[in-house]
Amino acid sequence: MACRIAFVLFPGFQQLDLAGPMAVFEVARLARPGSYGWRLVASAPPVVRSSAGVAWPVQGLPRRLGGLDLVMVIGGDGVDAACADVRLVAWVQRASRSGARIASICSGSLLLAAAGLLDHRTATTHWSRGRQFAAEFPAVRLQPDRIYVREPAQKRRQWPELWTSAGMTAGIDLCLALLAHDHGEDLAREAARQLVVERRRPGGQSQFSPLLDLQRPDGRFGALLDDVRREPARDCSVDALAARACMSPRHFARCFRAETGATPAQAVERLRVEAARAALEGGAASVLRVSQDCGFGNTERMRRAFVRLLGRPPAAFRPGGRVA
Repeated sequence: MACRIAFVLFPGFQQLDLAGPMAVFEVARLARPGSYGWRLVASAPPVVRSSAGVAWPVQGLPRRLGGLDLVMVIGGDGVDAACADVRLVAWVQRASRSGARIASICSGSLLLAAAGLLDHRTATTHWSRGRQFAAEFPAVRLQPDRIYVREPAQKRRQWPELWTSAGMTAGIDLCLALLAHDHGEDLAREAARQLVVERRRPGGQSQFSPLLDLQRPDGRFGALLDDVRREPARDCSVDALAARACMSPRHFARCFRAETGATPAQAVERLRVEAARAALEGGAASVLRVSQDCGFGNTERMRRAFVRLLGRPPAAFRPGGRVA
């Protein structure tokens, strides 16, 4: 039986957030007829205009939810208005109680959070929304570095299976993982080959971007982040950073995450990886020396950070990919 999908759209949705996942399921259906079927739904049919200005035909939100196996909320700039759409939020809440799996692409996770579906559960979102997400939904265990996150269903608590992804192309990663979960790795690899994408960027790989919008022009931690960037090998424990910010460690950690969307440890690791990557690409003498100069202490710790954030080991960033 086909997995019946409802792609949930709203005015100002991002077309790539829809097109990427739809392409994964289209390729799967061509390879295995009857494996997936879908419809586009929204709270204000018959058309919804994307952020690019293209109008997409949609159906209304289904009253009967028993015919859906997967509800996937698409992201985009219009998500803030969508979170204030009482009818849409209520429908997503009903969908979560229907037995369907619930997923989001990019900033669509904010709508799931607004519906209360992510409270006390792990999720991710687009890096540019991390600070907003952490401030508005503190009950969610946000992991802003992740490409996608799968939270298994918990029947005892009546929590549905949840999938959330980072921005745009990460939606393809999520859907390939869904495809492998449903039909095995062979079909997922075939879909990836057809789409000419990597099959497995691991779910733990970071959606890396320099500083990941950590520093706000008007933020209180800008000077501190600059100090870490200039001297990454310096003591950057929470206690040390809090002392430099003239705050208690607990208050510092809470305020830092509220402002940046990341924990102090996550921020320091990103800044150290950024510094180490620049040194390696500039032809630094050795991976060992870079690991020491950038505060990792040893090459293995730096390697784990690089793989987690960049998906490749440090040696891959040396000119010619040479291993030190």
